[in-house]
Amino acid sequence: MIRDQADHLFFRNSTDQECQNGISVDLFLHFSLIPAVFITGVLSFLQKRAKILGIDHKLPFLKRRFAIVVPLDTIGSISNRWSYGFAFGAVSSSVLLLFSENYKLFDVPPWATAILYLIGALEVGLVYFPFFACLSTPFRTTGAVLGILYSLSWIIVTVWDVVTCPSGKILGSYEKIVSQWPRILSLIFLFGRFVYMLVKAVRIRLQLEQEDNEELIGEHQVQHVKSLLRKTPVHSKPLSWFQRKVYEWDPNFKFPNRIIGTSIITLIGLYTMTLADYSLSNVAFDRLESWKNTLNHLVISCNQTGALGPMIPQLEEFIYVARRAWLATTIFASLNSVGYTFHVLACYRKHMKRLWRGQKGFLPEKFHNPRSALSVASITRYSGWQIAFTLWGYLIVHFVHFLFALLFVYLLVLPIQHGRIVSMLTNIGIILLTISLVISLVVLQVVLVQIFFLQEKMSPTDKEKPLALNNTKAFHCFNYFFFFYNVVMGIGNCILRLLCSMVVGTWLVSRIDRTIMQRGYESMDAGYSTWVGMIFADHYHNNPVMVCFCQLLVSKKFERQTASAYSSFDNTPSESSVNSQARRRWMLFYTLLRNPHLILLRKHHLSSSSSLQTPSSSSSQSVLQACSVMASQTQSRQAASKPLPVIEVIPTDC
Repeated sequence: MIRDQADHLFFRNSTDQECQNGISVDLFLHFSLIPAVFITGVLSFLQKRAKILGIDHKLPFLKRRFAIVVPLDTIGSISNRWSYGFAFGAVSSSVLLLFSENYKLFDVPPWATAILYLIGALEVGLVYFPFFACLSTPFRTTGAVLGILYSLSWIIVTVWDVVTCPSGKILGSYEKIVSQWPRILSLIFLFGRFVYMLVKAVRIRLQLEQEDNEELIGEHQVQHVKSLLRKTPVHSKPLSWFQRKVYEWDPNFKFPNRIIGTSIITLIGLYTMTLADYSLSNVAFDRLESWKNTLNHLVISCNQTGALGPMIPQLEEFIYVARRAWLATTIFASLNSVGYTFHVLACYRKHMKRLWRGQKGFLPEKFHNPRSALSVASITRYSGWQIAFTLWGYLIVHFVHFLFALLFVYLLVLPIQHGRIVSMLTNIGIILLTISLVISLVVLQVVLVQIFFLQEKMSPTDKEKPLALNNTKAFHCFNYFFFFYNVVMGIGNCILRLLCSMVVGTWLVSRIDRTIMQRGYESMDAGYSTWVGMIFADHYHNNPVMVCFCQLLVSKKFERQTASAYSSFDNTPSESSVNSQARRRWMLFYTLLRNPHLILLRKHHLSSSSSLQTPSSSSSQSVLQACSVMASQTQSRQAASKPLPVIEVIPTDC
């Protein structure tokens, strides 16, 4: 009954029997399939296929129409990131609806429940498909008009349902307003975005504004490559406390659409889950109090003073403590999950930048070269798994916090309130004394070995003594007598190790960017495998250096006339041979200056022994000597910093 009430509150939008407004949001979702299919068909008809298929020969009047409509680019696109994010926000309530057993189109046998959920997921995806398709379609005017009409219909239905029937059975008069405002805000944002797209499309049609050029590379990637080519300043500006402890902003890095959308729908899901948790806990504790009152009346009516009599005050005290402990831990668990959501964003940026530098040491060795199919499939799985991991992690962490809160209250707070301070301090003293003795004996073993059983330092500048034994006979006796104590101490440490592993594992269950398995068993963690595969796929498709190189090839091939985001690099038409040769020589000099290890790989250096015997090699020898001097001068300057990952090799005869 409690679960049905929670599902009705947070996973269903249909009106109550007491409130009849003539609109059912659930029924409107099903009927929205008709306009969704129509909008998808229109956008598909406008697009043309790149390849000619067999159907084009049979139906030539189609002219390669009805191409695939792409809702959003989940790999490399960063355009309209927040628009896609709010589109995911509009989907959030229906996504959470899939977690409920009340979402059933029709009755099926138990073995077909998974198939029914698959059909429901396809229905939800098709209903909200026009929001994404209208944002990504190249036909801006048509997409904007269809998006305005579709989003406006959803706004009218949702707002009408919330305004006419705002009350609920649990939260009171403003139940739907509290639970549905993120969805309404997302729909209003999408409506405004479509209006902006329509205005911009009209201005471009009237030639009042120029259309944005579509390029392989973004401005932030250009700036990132530029920063790699710049000399590292000797004195940099010190970071603030927020940048050092919390987050350091990087203007040359942007999160893709997939990450932004996943974070927004995760935050909205956490908000809804917190409301559901709060309401469900109130219903559960109210029901428990009613059972307690019934039991109390039964004890009084039967005049029973035996075993059930003393249990009534204890049960009443437990309900009082548990209700407040659950409410307090709800706040901490919610903040913890929200912090994890933002921390995953920071970890994504950190891991991607490490992979761009060629650093894979932060990953287990077996994940250094993941399979291509698994990496691409990980992109598909990541968003859904991240949302599910975060929501389930919230419930698990909340329960762990609740247990710790109960232990704290029953071991510390209640004894003080009941006047049992002496017994409480005695128990705490015994526990602390035992732990102190164990820790002190472990430290004592290390100190004795450091003082008596290690040889002296080989040099006064050494930080530690060498790993060489001294007084070996005494060490053998020391090892023998401590053997028996370490067996006893090992039992307690074994239990402590298990408890710490359980606590840390449950605490990090929602962290998909970290494995909760031990070393060597990381592949058994499906969530972590999905994370690693996803960042490798993004690394291979969005590496700024690689994308810059591809943009150079495209720019040189087509020789674009308009200015582009890559125009700050050398993208000018060809000049005279003299100027071109001089430019190549300067670029060669800059390449060798930034990468002195390439000097040893040049043909002049490899053939220097033979070329010194010919008189015509004086110019080559002078160039080689100059490059060697340049390398020696830059060696000390680059000793403290790693070589740049970008190696610009300029084909030249210099």
